[in-house]
Amino acid sequence: MWQRNEMISRRRPSPLLGTFGAALLLAGCATVPGQDRLAERDPLEKFNRGVWGVNQAADKVLIRPATHVYRAVAPKPARQGVSNFFSNLTEPWSFVNNMLQGKPKRALHNLGRFVVNTTAGLGGLFDVASKTDIQPAPEDFGQTLARWGVNGGPYLVLPLLGPSTLRDGIGSGVAFVADPVNIGLREADIPKTARWVYRGISVVDARNQLIESGGDAFLKSSLDPYATARSAYLQRRRAAIMDQENSLDAGPPDEDQPAAEAVPTPVGDAATAPTPATGGSATGTPVAGTPAPAAEAPPPVTSQSQPPQ
Repeated sequence: MWQRNEMISRRRPSPLLGTFGAALLLAGCATVPGQDRLAERDPLEKFNRGVWGVNQAADKVLIRPATHVYRAVAPKPARQGVSNFFSNLTEPWSFVNNMLQGKPKRALHNLGRFVVNTTAGLGGLFDVASKTDIQPAPEDFGQTLARWGVNGGPYLVLPLLGPSTLRDGIGSGVAFVADPVNIGLREADIPKTARWVYRGISVVDARNQLIESGGDAFLKSSLDPYATARSAYLQRRRAAIMDQENSLDAGPPDEDQPAAEAVPTPVGDAATAPTPATGGSATGTPVAGTPAPAAEAPPPVTSQSQPPQ
């Protein structure tokens, strides 16, 4: 009898495999990405504006001054190399999310870019992959949830992390736990000080990209920076979910994916908003106040969002 029970238990599939299989099934079946109608109405606006003000103050006192020092001491080619390095570290998590969304062609772009840039690009300092026509195909778990049909929920401005939605905030939490790079940082025998330095540099790099993209100047010229940042974030996020963020720098669509719905044409201030750069770090660290996608794992301090004044 015990032998029969043992045979049955051996045949029993692992719960982890079952969960992963269900995720892949959902990815293949979902055809209508989640909507952001509640986020557009911004029912938590009063709370969000309060957090926005705190983030702006933190940026003014700490992040922006540190970024100006960085820009003064590091020449532009060096800063570009740092940005390339952090961008390269997002490829493994993008690979996982493209697979979960049923986009194997884009996932292969992630894998190819990581291998080429890590080796020929000297650890990711040089973007050799783009020069060989292996274009970026960024994805995060917030986008994956949206492709599975999960609605965005209310718009949120997170302390130090900046613009998000409830769905994207959950995606950031999952990334903090499951992103291969974040796992490596936790499990490797790396001194705590070195990890904090890594996080800090990723934040400064994200803030520098925001300045170079023109996002800083644009928000300064806006009559209502908060509303402009919210609109820019939601529109850019929607484009990213539909793989329409930029037809030139996103990997090829998979043949089995449904046609992407049109992204609404921006209106008002957001119609002329420059595309803000994201942190590009494996931890998804943009800067307090930046209209950039939030979806990678939040670092212990600062990060993803909109340009402060």
